[in-house]
Amino acid sequence: MAIPVVFAITLHEAAHGWVANKFGDPTAKYQGRLTLNPIAHIDIFGTIILPIMSMFLARIVIGYAKPVPVNFQNLRNPKRDMIWVAGAGPGINIALALGCGIMFQVLIMFSKQVIAHSSFLSLILLPVILMLKEGIKWNIVLAIFNLIPIPPLDGGRILVGLLPHKQAESYSRIEPYGFLIIMFLIFMNPFGFMSRIIWPIMSFLTRLFAGMPIL
Repeated sequence: MAIPVVFAITLHEAAHGWVANKFGDPTAKYQGRLTLNPIAHIDIFGTIILPIMSMFLARIVIGYAKPVPVNFQNLRNPKRDMIWVAGAGPGINIALALGCGIMFQVLIMFSKQVIAHSSFLSLILLPVILMLKEGIKWNIVLAIFNLIPIPPLDGGRILVGLLPHKQAESYSRIEPYGFLIIMFLIFMNPFGFMSRIIWPIMSFLTRLFAGMPIL
């Protein structure tokens, strides 16, 4: 699980910085964040401590990487370009999940032939197949979770970019409380927000990309 998760988080953050740079904001570039080196994107609390705490306290893994710095005022059209910058992270995760899904299904078919002829090759293929399966799951989790429309999550920034100026300004004011709202939604699960909406979407897409029957 470790390799797919680190890869998913690293590309997610790098994608934000890369798109921001293309739209006129080189902040991430100047701070060395346009890199696939995972160390540059690790946040001690969000990437290490919080996932361990959430696993023991809530039996789910919650965490985040060090946010890529973006100065939206540097963007050529801040309100419009914000949508593309925010959407880049979840977008790359969906693309990665799709890529992992295609390779997963190809190797599953290939492994059925290999197992009958070589147990050694099957032992080599098994870890790769398992990593691809985890790659599908965690990229979907990252994409869907980040698309929850609450700032500072990517979905919140996308919504702010889509709303008319007056409504966008009002909605963006909840950002300082966004993390607390997200924690409330996850741990308190009001109206079944996580169990009836978010987790089913994640499960559906994971099974779809892995080529599993959709129940």
